[in-house]
Amino acid sequence: MESCLPLVFVSLEDWDEIWRRNQFLCAILSRRRRILFVGPPRTVRERDFRWTVPVHPGVTFFRPWKVLPNRWTSGRRINEWLHRFQLRLLCRTLGMSRPTLWINDHAQGHLAGRLGEAGVVYDVTDDWTVFPQQEEDRRRTVAQDAALTRRADAVIVCSDALYAQKDGRCRSLHLIPNGVDLAHYERVSDASRARPSDAVWPSPAVGYTGTVHAARVDLELLEALAQALPSVSIVLIGPSHLAPGRLQRYPNIFLAGPRPYEVLPEYMRTFDACIVPHLMTPFTESLNPIKLWEYLAAGLPVVSTDVAGFRDYPDLVRLTRTPAEFVAQVRAALDEGDRHQAARRAVAAHNSWELRAGQVSAILAQVGGS
Repeated sequence: MESCLPLVFVSLEDWDEIWRRNQFLCAILSRRRRILFVGPPRTVRERDFRWTVPVHPGVTFFRPWKVLPNRWTSGRRINEWLHRFQLRLLCRTLGMSRPTLWINDHAQGHLAGRLGEAGVVYDVTDDWTVFPQQEEDRRRTVAQDAALTRRADAVIVCSDALYAQKDGRCRSLHLIPNGVDLAHYERVSDASRARPSDAVWPSPAVGYTGTVHAARVDLELLEALAQALPSVSIVLIGPSHLAPGRLQRYPNIFLAGPRPYEVLPEYMRTFDACIVPHLMTPFTESLNPIKLWEYLAAGLPVVSTDVAGFRDYPDLVRLTRTPAEFVAQVRAALDEGDRHQAARRAVAAHNSWELRAGQVSAILAQVGGS
């Protein structure tokens, strides 16, 4: 097997049971190169003193320590210096000389040029410059994003909106959307499998998979849906960042919490349709949601607000712009059956993670020379 330069992959999220773009890509890339997967910094108060953790064949997970609050300018600079020190030490310990540096977190641009790396890739999966936040934090985000866009040897984006934003501002720009493992979702249509014991919601059910965050999910739309269709279970599977009590007064809304990627299809099999109640904002316009490809791979009817990614498939996704339209299309989706299942799965088959990883490998070879 041809060997490649090691990869230091600096991620916005930890490596955990909720798989995202970063885990899917690294799991495939690790067949040919060693990967140090770096999660967000931690404090000693977390009481996790493990240095590194093997999380996948060829992938070592590490979270650097920080000692001061980042809200202090001096604290942030000390934390950044400590971050670089730990990564340089760990790379030497692991024998990872001249790695390619992949940065998914704009706040970690200070690592570029400091690890003896062969090249730098900036992977942009969300437009954090328009995410709701304090003005001081927004200005810092804009500056960090702009600096890393200029500094990186290659910039990868996942959506057309991000491509338009970065075009002409970087050395080398590439559009690589998210993908899916089609075989993983074949279980959704396997009626012989037992229903998970904790899937307590009654049928019919419509479901959403992903983080439930007020900056992304239209909570008023969900409330309107719950009121209009009281006999339909609305199931939200994923981490919830909602204020306590929000949505819980509706007996047909089930905040089910996260489920590991490995068993997610078992829960999706309880859905009669999938829903995407996303807010229509500049932030959601920057996304290429993984759930787009997962819903298509599952073959289930899909109802979505008119957001990026989903609007590209108007023949396979029921698009809406108002709560009334959303309710009407959910009713129609529940009566649809499986007549578009094969077409949805065919689209998913042409958007696999294997294909995406192949595109990424070509860019890494150009950037790092191997």
